Amino acid sequence: MKMNVDPKIALNFIGCQVAWSACVLGGANDRALAGTLVAAAVIVLHLALVKRAAPEALMIATASVIGLVWDSALIAIGLFTYPSGIIVPSLAPYWMVALWAVFATSLNLSMGFLKGRLWLAALVGGIGGPVSYLAGGRLGDGRSSARSRGAGARLGRAATTPEPPRDTT
Repeated sequence: MKMNVDPKIALNFIGCQVAWSACVLGGANDRALAGTLVAAAVIVLHLALVKRAAPEALMIATASVIGLVWDSALIAIGLFTYPSGIIVPSLAPYWMVALWAVFATSLNLSMGFLKGRLWLAALVGGIGGPVSYLAGGRLGDGRSSARSRGAGARLGRAATTPEPPRDTT
């Protein structure tokens, strides 16, 4: 059985994994700016390759704001602390916001199969979010209990995984 994978989808998936690794490891090792620059490069490449960059850029900006508010709330209630990348003490680190932006690049490509499937999107977000936060915690990107990390991420990703605009990639 031959499987055809769209090169844009494959590139998006790989880019997201590279950006996630760079941001988490950068955040854990006092190199948050380096990780964020990798994420920025992935986002710029994404916007250069899509058919309609404006709706994608809007979605990326929206996800970034949602991520900033969500992760800042988790910090404010004491579920998370981060070792680096903090500009304003009560706000999420900039590399976490960059991760939300990179996540948004996947919504029409490597996670495009979720379009129109709200329950599946919530399920994938509810599982994938906590796994991402837990893995990041294991790599040393933040300090919290596994229970609080999982609960906070599960609720956040399930509730904030947006429905992407159609036909922008």
